[in-house]
Amino acid sequence: MIILGIDPGFAIVGVGVIEYKGNKFRVLDYFAITTKAGFPLEERLKIIYDEMNDVINKYKPDFMAIEELFFNNNAKTAIQVGQARGVILLSAVNNNVKMYEYTPLQVKQAVVGYGRADKAQIQQMVKAILSLNEIPKPDDVADALAIAICHAHSHRMVKMGVHM
Repeated sequence: MIILGIDPGFAIVGVGVIEYKGNKFRVLDYFAITTKAGFPLEERLKIIYDEMNDVINKYKPDFMAIEELFFNNNAKTAIQVGQARGVILLSAVNNNVKMYEYTPLQVKQAVVGYGRADKAQIQQMVKAILSLNEIPKPDDVADALAIAICHAHSHRMVKMGVHM
């Protein structure tokens, strides 16, 4: 199965595409979709939407795994990221890609085995699990790959009859 992992953002969207077959991972691609501050809101959203469509059309993922949003205090940032997340979800729906959402806690548990793992631990495990030479940068890209790994593990557990 091909999994498209997404770490949603407004300035940076982390994208990771992996294949998971027979309990083995193969990295197909990873990168960041970036939008520049100062560009009009609608232009930034269009860039994200168009690039998401390009990724989906290129890799034809079976699933999209996306991180649920969690914000403490900055309402403006939350709204902007929510809008970006909306165009990402719209792209998946328009391209008939099944979507799954995961909390940061679920991602940490699936990748590291510990729900309070820090960012460095997650990045090291992503590097190890996917046999990468270095930790993907920026952090959003490593997070997107972690989200894709989380879905692979969760999907495998569901197939085995263990519901998460």
